[in-house]
Amino acid sequence: MERTSSGDDGGGERGLLHTWKGYSYSVTPERLLLRGPVLQVALGTRHGVLLVEGGLVYSFGELPWKQSHVPEPAKPTLESALSGQRVVAVAAGSFHSGAVTEDGGVHMWGDNASGQCGLSGLSTVPNPTPVALVDTDTTPPQTVPVLELACGEQHTLALSAQREVWAWGSGCQLGLNVAVFPVWKPQKVEHLAGRYVLQVACGASHSLALVRCLGPQDIHRPPIDKCRQCNQLLFTMTDKEDHVIISDAHYCPLSVELTEDEVRLQAPALTQGLKMSPSEPVLPSHTSTSNSPPPTKGVDPTQDSEKESALANGALTARDSGTPAQSGGGVVVGVKSSPYPDEQAVKDYLKKLSEAEQMAKATAGGTHTLLSSAGGLSSSTLNSLVASCASAVGERVASTYEALSLKKMMNYLPSGVAKAGGPAGLMSAVCDNTTERVRLEDSMQAKKSSSTGDIREEEAEGLRRRLSLPGLLSQGRYAVHLLSTSYTLLLSPRLLRKACRPRMRAVALTPLGGPVPEAQEVFPTLQTEVWSWGHGEHGQLGHGDSLARVQPLCIKSLNSKEVVRVAAGAHHSLALTAQSQVFSWGSNSFGQLGHMESPSTVPRLAKLSEGIRVWDMSAGERHTLLLADGDCLRPIIYYSGQQVKEEAEESPAKELGQQEEEEEEEQRAGSYTQQPVLLPFCMDLGYVSNVFAGGQRCVALSDMNVMGFIASLHELASAERKFYCKLCNIKTQIIRPLLEMESLSSALGQTATGLLHTLIGRFSLLCHLTGQHAASLTANLRRVRDVNSLLILDHASIFLDSYTEYCSAVGNFQVMGGFQTLTKPSLDFFGKSPELLKKLSECSEENPTMADLLVALFYLPTRHLHEYGRLLLKLVTCFEVCSNDYQRLQDSCSKFEALALQLKRKRKDADYTFHFWKSFPGKMTDSLRKPRRRLICESSNKALMLQNAGRFSVNWFIVFNDALVHAQFSTHHVFPLATLWVEPIPEENTGLHGLKVITPEETFTLLASSPMEKTKWLRSINQAVDQALSAAARDSAAARDSASADSGQKLEPPTSRTASYTFYKDGRLKEATYEGRWLAGKPNGRGVLKWPDGRIYTGSFKNGLEDGFGEFLAPNKTLNKNDQYLGHWKDGKMHGLGTYRYASGEVYDGSFQDSMRHGHGMLRSGKLNTSSPSVFIGQWLQDKKTGYGVFDDITKGEKYMGMWQDHLRQGTGVVVTQFGLYYEGAFKDNKMMGTGILLSEDDTTYEGEFSDDWTLNGKGTLTMANGDFLEGSFNGEWGSGLKVTGSYFKPHLFDTDKDKDKTRAVKLGCLCVCAEDKWQAVFEECWSQLGCEAAGRGENRKAWENIAVALTTSRQHIADSPETLSRSHSRTLESLEVIPQHVGPITMERYHSIRLYLLKACDTPLHPLGRLLETLVAVYRMTYVGVGANRRLLPQAVNEIKSYLNCIFQIVRFLFPDLPEEGGLIPEPTTNLQDKKEPGSTDAPLESPKPGRVVSSSALLLPVLLPRLYPPLFTLYALDKEREDDVYWDCVLRLNKQPDMALLAFLGVQQKFWPVSFPVSMPALGEKQQVLSSTKDACFASAVETLQQISTTFTPSDKLQVIQLTFEEITQEVQSLLKQDFLWSMDDLFPVFLYVVLRSRIRNLGSEVSLIEDLMDPCVQHGEHGIMFTTLKACYYQIQHEKIT
Repeated sequence: MERTSSGDDGGGERGLLHTWKGYSYSVTPERLLLRGPVLQVALGTRHGVLLVEGGLVYSFGELPWKQSHVPEPAKPTLESALSGQRVVAVAAGSFHSGAVTEDGGVHMWGDNASGQCGLSGLSTVPNPTPVALVDTDTTPPQTVPVLELACGEQHTLALSAQREVWAWGSGCQLGLNVAVFPVWKPQKVEHLAGRYVLQVACGASHSLALVRCLGPQDIHRPPIDKCRQCNQLLFTMTDKEDHVIISDAHYCPLSVELTEDEVRLQAPALTQGLKMSPSEPVLPSHTSTSNSPPPTKGVDPTQDSEKESALANGALTARDSGTPAQSGGGVVVGVKSSPYPDEQAVKDYLKKLSEAEQMAKATAGGTHTLLSSAGGLSSSTLNSLVASCASAVGERVASTYEALSLKKMMNYLPSGVAKAGGPAGLMSAVCDNTTERVRLEDSMQAKKSSSTGDIREEEAEGLRRRLSLPGLLSQGRYAVHLLSTSYTLLLSPRLLRKACRPRMRAVALTPLGGPVPEAQEVFPTLQTEVWSWGHGEHGQLGHGDSLARVQPLCIKSLNSKEVVRVAAGAHHSLALTAQSQVFSWGSNSFGQLGHMESPSTVPRLAKLSEGIRVWDMSAGERHTLLLADGDCLRPIIYYSGQQVKEEAEESPAKELGQQEEEEEEEQRAGSYTQQPVLLPFCMDLGYVSNVFAGGQRCVALSDMNVMGFIASLHELASAERKFYCKLCNIKTQIIRPLLEMESLSSALGQTATGLLHTLIGRFSLLCHLTGQHAASLTANLRRVRDVNSLLILDHASIFLDSYTEYCSAVGNFQVMGGFQTLTKPSLDFFGKSPELLKKLSECSEENPTMADLLVALFYLPTRHLHEYGRLLLKLVTCFEVCSNDYQRLQDSCSKFEALALQLKRKRKDADYTFHFWKSFPGKMTDSLRKPRRRLICESSNKALMLQNAGRFSVNWFIVFNDALVHAQFSTHHVFPLATLWVEPIPEENTGLHGLKVITPEETFTLLASSPMEKTKWLRSINQAVDQALSAAARDSAAARDSASADSGQKLEPPTSRTASYTFYKDGRLKEATYEGRWLAGKPNGRGVLKWPDGRIYTGSFKNGLEDGFGEFLAPNKTLNKNDQYLGHWKDGKMHGLGTYRYASGEVYDGSFQDSMRHGHGMLRSGKLNTSSPSVFIGQWLQDKKTGYGVFDDITKGEKYMGMWQDHLRQGTGVVVTQFGLYYEGAFKDNKMMGTGILLSEDDTTYEGEFSDDWTLNGKGTLTMANGDFLEGSFNGEWGSGLKVTGSYFKPHLFDTDKDKDKTRAVKLGCLCVCAEDKWQAVFEECWSQLGCEAAGRGENRKAWENIAVALTTSRQHIADSPETLSRSHSRTLESLEVIPQHVGPITMERYHSIRLYLLKACDTPLHPLGRLLETLVAVYRMTYVGVGANRRLLPQAVNEIKSYLNCIFQIVRFLFPDLPEEGGLIPEPTTNLQDKKEPGSTDAPLESPKPGRVVSSSALLLPVLLPRLYPPLFTLYALDKEREDDVYWDCVLRLNKQPDMALLAFLGVQQKFWPVSFPVSMPALGEKQQVLSSTKDACFASAVETLQQISTTFTPSDKLQVIQLTFEEITQEVQSLLKQDFLWSMDDLFPVFLYVVLRSRIRNLGSEVSLIEDLMDPCVQHGEHGIMFTTLKACYYQIQHEKIT
């Protein structure tokens, strides 16, 4: 209730307080003068509390609880105990008061005899004292902040910030399950927990709460799972084999309290009863028709269960196990004219139910079972229900629910069933065990509360109501009984049949969610329920009886009434609705209800003359005060109730009995109102914003009208309330009757019915929004009265959107001739004299037709936009021009005015279009008539002709807002505007006024009759195209903003645009649909093309063809899978790099040309590509394997490396197998055929002729491993017995061992493909990427441009999907954009920058060089990994690397033409001759040579290439050197067992180099021995460590560097030992180095040595590095042949 009144208009003009008693003409209100504006007043029986601006609280009247007991102080006294606290709300009970502070704290004072102040031990509380509301459910317990208080006679209610109700004091009106009063400590009202309470009110002995209907936003509320009284679980779960029973049949012994009535009726103890969902309408029950009181004794059990079952069928016997509390709602299925099921249906149903009951008892052991009948449950409601149960009883339920799919079960029910119950229709059949008696409720009150008219209305409205379960499920007893075996719901077939009859009435007339979901929380809710509890002897609870209720109960009859506020007098209750009506019930002894029913036990409307709209109300002890809008601008006040006599006040101490007698006399005397009376003096009070009543007093708060601001606010609110009432009238008096007419759908036809439903749906949305807005404006008036909280400013878009959509719906209905077809049903209903329609539609014509009336009626709401504009403008004038508020109001005002204009134009368009259809009836126009289509212009006046048309041809052009139609004599063609381009043809050459029209598949010329016509048509078409495009592209918000700028619209729509189109002409694209970017009639840019047979292309287009990067899917019918291509396209064909995944499981990755595999590519085939049975990588020519390629046949375990032609192995090649066989030689027709060499693992060799795979045939030589050989002719398959004719030689029979090595070793490598011929396609591809036709033929500048383009396009491609790119990668890309300058002579500095550039370029596959490198690495690994790791392939592998270097170096020199060729020199900045000369003597000081002066491909490129190829290459070296390495390693292991000194001595290292420090004077050698004998791995340790790093480097130059560093380490150590410079001789050095090599224990030293030797830069061989390397090699051989003595 917080308020701040704007301080800028001074204290004296706001919150003026007037007070009076009674209603006679003599009464004049007196004005109380206070220090500031009064914000709120609360009145008790004889006292009152005021809240004044600044949070001050004053009391006045009789205050007996104050110590200084003054009879009645003359003026209000300040409650000083509250000073320093900012109070935001006050409340007064009969004799006590309360206040709420800003932080949510509660203070109470006054009479505390019944505990109503919440402080134990005191009978009165003289001064405001804090009372804490502590929530004990949280740990640790927390204090609950409060929003507002309500006080009764003996109790107090508080509404917490969590929207829960807390209560303390005495009596059943607390709603707490307690047996002992008073309740001193505030307790939560459990029955309302989990609901969103909007407001509470207290009567003398009853309580009211206004509750928001449960909606989706309440699902997150935590369910309560324990009883707060006895701490038992509210829900129990029994798990049977085939189903789960969730039961909440919890009986709490503490919640019993008998009221007198119940004792009188000898009823069973009151427990929490089973309740129907409270959002159902109250419908009279047809099972008990008499008005007799309910049976008091027990009911015979059979009858009992029958009636209970009837309940489930919507027979609507309401029951509450203790008190006959409410009538249950149900599903009413229309039969003939009666809205109830006939007797037979009910009997069928009961029979079914009782069978089910038996079954349920059998399975569930008599536990209660909930059978969800009626299927009106929406699945979401069901889900939320089950979810809330699940959270209460554990996760198992949820899983059971999912397993059984209750949803499926619900879907078995026809949608037609969900008439009255709607989502709310959660009925329940209660199969009760006989422990509790059930009484049927007296249905009399239900009859009273709703006439049949209401029933129909509520029935239609029931659809949109939310599921509203009391508490969590009801606090009654349910069990969810899920039968996995059957989904049958027990409904009689007849009922189902009836339910299936479609009935058009079931249109939702009120939207479910308010305006727009996100605005849900901002706008006040209209979907509310009123709950009441406490004493009911005067009917003040509104349940139709005079019984007390211990727990809150929903008043059914107010459910759909949109109550926005409740108030309670001593013994009567009031509810104010959004439609400005007042419902009242309870005691009416003084006419305080405003109608003549006395007393009223159900809510009834107060009698007010028409046009009086109430917006605030308050109730006193015996009177009611209403604040309303009348015809004048100022609010008026009505009084209803007792006339106050002066002397009545003077005898407060009269006996109660006397007073009652007096009351009766008064009633006879007629000193009270028959219906609300207008108070004559209310016009003098100014602009009243609130009224308050209490005891016998009345109070009004008013404001002065400063600068017209208050008046404007009042006018805005009043206008909105009036408008809402108007809309509601239209809805109830026109729309609903029309919808309910049986003949409606047949009269309208399907299309129009659909449109009408949309229209009415939009109308309802608009109506609902208006109601919410009216409620919010009213609340603003009652509280703050400022501009900031006006929703129409902050949420203008919601209003504008609703109006725009509504207007479109009206237009669509109108265009389709809906209003014409509605004429007949309307005439049937409203008769020949449509006075009602005329009045509601405010139609000013003389004799309007019915259609005109309906059009006027439905366009009526759009006129309200002007009203908004006008009223906002009024408010604008109250502010300074420079202020922020001024600006906001001004903006909103202009938005509404602009929209009003736009909608006016829309209406004109709809009219124009409607008349067009009317004047050109016929088949063709009918097929063109669409709801959203509007006419722009047409050429029936021959203003436009087709060029070159025949003499007698008819050509009629019609421009709609979405298409251009070209109609001919019998045919017509529709060109969608989104893909239509029109351009004027220049006139100077032709003299004709032509327009060229381009569409995707046709281009034609139109001739206009005059230049004027030409301009008109060009403008119209262009505007239409532009609007069609922008409508597709933007939402309505942008459309509104541009509406104002419409007049000065640009003429040309963009030539490039996004649109969708389906091709119709024969050809490649027939019936394909394209969606994406266009340019002048052709797809251009990104788009998606779909063919009807399932082919889809997604990617770039250029000039109507696929071009650029794209993905293509083509379904393979036989395999039922898709072929997929992802890659580059050119001119509609696959072209460039791409990946093609075939449906068969094969994957091709590589180059395409003209949609064929062409260039370098890899094909993996086999079911799973991970373990694919074969892989081919190599060159393709027009879809065939042709050229060099490697084929790995994984199933056979063979790998072929060689030439191909047309998918066959043809030419020279090599085959290796996993069993170590090696073949090189000729192939023909996929077979080994011709000359070849075959080696097996043990070096047995055959050289000669072959005829088939592994089949020898013809002349040859077979050499054994020991050198013996056979010569002759051979025949047969290798390994399975060869036929031989020839001679056997044993050459080494008499040789000594030394000559053994002269065996005729076979020379390999002659019959295989030479390294230069391999992978040519890969290099060609790189050259073509650089823009050259062949190697080295092209321009340098063009190449660099291509590189730049490749990098930037890739970067854009990646920008779309950044996750594919690491940060370092993108940094590499950025640095590559700087090209090293390539002009002028190469210096060292430039050489280095080139080297760095190459390193980076090779790091990213987006650069052509990087792409090349990646491909080379892939092919190299493909060749030499797996079966290809065969030692005989080593020479080929080394040569392949060398050829890579040459080819890449050629490309690098093309990019940097100034680089010298291989072996060329780069001049040093200072030429140093001494460095240049070779180190002549070995004892020259070792100096590292300055690298990079001689340009070589290996120095520049090996660092990039070798690390990537190192693993396969080194594996080959290791295999090749296996035997030698083993010998070497044995020796190393043996010698390393020796301690340092022994090893040094053994290797013959001179003693002076032994690094052991000992005193020279010490003669005894033995001691020195002793010192050293134990040490191991201590000598030359740093050198050893350095040399070990040779295994961690890749390139030969790096390895040589390591060797050099090792030498330097040795030298350093020796120098520090000898304390002098020292020059090595080879004899000294070798043993020391040998020692270091041994101690380094390098496993594959032989492989390292060979690798360095093979790939060493030739220019290094003779320098220092060369000598050092030779030394290492010598050490290796030395160790191998070392004899250990």
